[in-house]
Amino acid sequence: MIIVTSIAQNKNTEKADNYFDTYQYVNAIEEYLKLADSKNANQYVFKQLANSYFNVFNPTEAAKWYEKAVATKADAETYYKYAQTLKSLGKYQEANKQMDTFSSLLPNDSRAKEHKENPNYIPSLANKSKLFDVVQTSIKNNGQSDFGAFLSNENILYFTSNRNNATKTDKWTNQPYLDIFKSVRNSDGTLSEPTSVNELNTPFHDGPITISSDGNTMFFARDGHSEGQYEKSKKANIKVGQQGLYKASRVNGKWTNVEALPMNNKTHSFSNPSLSKDGKTLYFASNMPGGFGESDIWKVSVNQNSYGTPENLGSKINTEGKENFPFISDDNILYFSSTSRQGFGGLDVFKADLNTSSEPQNVGKPVNTEQDDFSFSFNSKENVGYFSSNRNGSDAIFQASPICVAETLVVVSDKKSQKVLSNAEVSILDSKGNVIAKKLSNNNGEVSFDVDCNSSYSLYVKATNFEDGNFTIEKVKSGKSKVEAMLNPSEVIITDKEVILKNVYFDFDKSNITAQGANELDKLVKVMNENPSMKIYVKSHTDSKGNSNYNLKLSEQRAQSTVQYIISKGISKDRISGKGFGSSEPKIDCKNNCSETEHAENRRSEFLIQK
Repeated sequence: MIIVTSIAQNKNTEKADNYFDTYQYVNAIEEYLKLADSKNANQYVFKQLANSYFNVFNPTEAAKWYEKAVATKADAETYYKYAQTLKSLGKYQEANKQMDTFSSLLPNDSRAKEHKENPNYIPSLANKSKLFDVVQTSIKNNGQSDFGAFLSNENILYFTSNRNNATKTDKWTNQPYLDIFKSVRNSDGTLSEPTSVNELNTPFHDGPITISSDGNTMFFARDGHSEGQYEKSKKANIKVGQQGLYKASRVNGKWTNVEALPMNNKTHSFSNPSLSKDGKTLYFASNMPGGFGESDIWKVSVNQNSYGTPENLGSKINTEGKENFPFISDDNILYFSSTSRQGFGGLDVFKADLNTSSEPQNVGKPVNTEQDDFSFSFNSKENVGYFSSNRNGSDAIFQASPICVAETLVVVSDKKSQKVLSNAEVSILDSKGNVIAKKLSNNNGEVSFDVDCNSSYSLYVKATNFEDGNFTIEKVKSGKSKVEAMLNPSEVIITDKEVILKNVYFDFDKSNITAQGANELDKLVKVMNENPSMKIYVKSHTDSKGNSNYNLKLSEQRAQSTVQYIISKGISKDRISGKGFGSSEPKIDCKNNCSETEHAENRRSEFLIQK
């Protein structure tokens, strides 16, 4: 509940202003419309009319009156709300014009800074990879308001609705008061007919709720009228109540032992609770002092029946506008809704990883639309989320099924020294061996890829002076995985005159390339690919066993086999040539007294760099 204080322009607007200041927006609209059609019509009346429609989520009428309100110079917030209203109607270019004016009036406002940095953000946001598939739930919606859905670990979906409460209406919106309902989620994901949680409902607003992981403790919001938490307005003859937070325990399947949290008071609102997995931190929305804007997201420590001092989540989450509907997931991801960050219009759902210092991210379409999208929650056990949206005309509950995308972090290092390798080329391949993407490792040896959780991938890693490596990415359920890509240093030595490999072996008395020889020659191919102007001359030598003519012929055959192998790997034939020298150029001139070790030294291939 947001406290908005207006200063009556004159006695002509006093009645309408009293309605407005006590949140009776429907009545306020009626009175301001009378003034707008009379001689008392002026910019103040137009602005108040627009704000009243804005507060009951009627963007079409709000835009109509904001246009009149800014016909002459207006205050900064009026331009801002006009821009937000235009976004809700999908009129982004017109919204940008109003944001330009707002930013010029309040250049240091975080919303203004964000706009100046990226005014035309809609195309990139619209093209963002979707995180969820969305369908409307089977809960019937006949124009009522259903929101605040929370799936317990016992597969009971709790939510807040005004569907059955026709006895009293809220003078803010002229709509029935809200009650807490529940529905059983079946194994196929369908939901049973909702029933009222009678032991928690009062004649006034009740809900939304959050429940502990063990299912035995509930925190929920409740209108202050039920507990005497209200102030009387003599001018409007109305009791102005605030939302507060309450705790209940489950005993024999019923919610009981309801008690108010100590932070509740008559002047500020506390609502939309969300409890951390360990039950030690309660997140909520409030307009209490110490915040940044109309409503902020806060947290408070919970220790059984005692509570700490509420803490604001700070400017990383909150803005000068409106942040609300927090939900904290089991893995410490905060989902919340905001009208003040760059979105499609109205309330948009954002997410922030509280484990890091990263900026909140818009979750994108199809969760978010030009309309109000809010109250997002997620059950990690069932891997399903729920949120509400008025995209079809009224607040209805939608199911969000995550597109399973995980992040794979690849760290490339030297297997021998353990040092990380920068500028290594890392290719990710699908199950059929198709290269999906290539990236170079950063100064920390790191490369990251987004992968489909349910698919298999492999990695092919190359680095200068290292042997190429193949690695497998294991399937993951969600989140992140890490691959240590450790490469063996290549034993290729490149000098000014030659490329030195290990011995390229041939079978005795044969000239065909062996598997070991092919492995070494592949290293030469790699060097030549990395140095496209390099030309190599192969010299093949034998030991002094056998007669010289035979050795010369065998070495020539081996030299040509080597050349042909290199050419078969894609090296141009004008870059590789070779000749056999038999035993005419021994490395160790031991003549006929050579040991087996010396004979082995003399049986060699040399790869001279001609260019």
